[in-house]
Amino acid sequence: MATKQGMCRNCGSLVVFDDRDDMCECVFCHCVFPSEEAVALLDNPNGHEFKNEKFEVQEGSRHYYSNPVMPDTVQKAVQREAVSDKGDDLKLKPSEFEVSPNDVKAPKKLVIAFGLATIGIILVILLISFPLYLSRTKLKDSIMADIDTAFNSVDETKADEAFSRQYNIYGLTCDSIKIVLPDCIDKETAGKYYSKYCELRISKREGKDSGAVKMEIFTPDTIYHVTTEGVTVNAQETVVITESTAASETTK
Repeated sequence: MATKQGMCRNCGSLVVFDDRDDMCECVFCHCVFPSEEAVALLDNPNGHEFKNEKFEVQEGSRHYYSNPVMPDTVQKAVQREAVSDKGDDLKLKPSEFEVSPNDVKAPKKLVIAFGLATIGIILVILLISFPLYLSRTKLKDSIMADIDTAFNSVDETKADEAFSRQYNIYGLTCDSIKIVLPDCIDKETAGKYYSKYCELRISKREGKDSGAVKMEIFTPDTIYHVTTEGVTVNAQETVVITESTAASETTK
């Protein structure tokens, strides 16, 4: 036994049937007609009018193959489309049995459930990240409020209000800090800055140490990189700020 393919003379759908049957039946519109006509129509649908009539299911009679192996019907579909473009006389009528991708839509409940799930995930992320952001901001503000006291104690000879304004801090994050000093210092003093800052940070965290801190100290002739492992030095060309340079920078 083998199967054959043809085209329904009523709706234009693909029909698959046993090669031993003289008659074939369309599973979509239930039109029953000679098998040879279906084969011939699949080979050349030009000039045929598809009427799209309705037929009742014939009891006790089945003229189609129940487990078809679908062939490559792209070429036949192109031929059928070409027939529909030749004019009103040969134009195929839309088949009520055909289903297009536009007819397949996601259920409304599924769309609503997906939207609610997305909103829920966003809310969970916000509930976790926003308190963490507020905590880090509060810690940073608390450190900046008392950092003058910590750094002034590095050199007791300069422990006055004027000295507290002679440095600049930028790039302060959870685990790093960058300091710019107007005067040159040595490695020992750089280590003291690091120790004082770590002590201040731990005190603001109520004794909790959140891990190693990286500190960079920029001076006119040296850049110090300070971590728990020690101090490394990166020498640079000495920078001298004169009045003329400062004036030109101000006018920019």
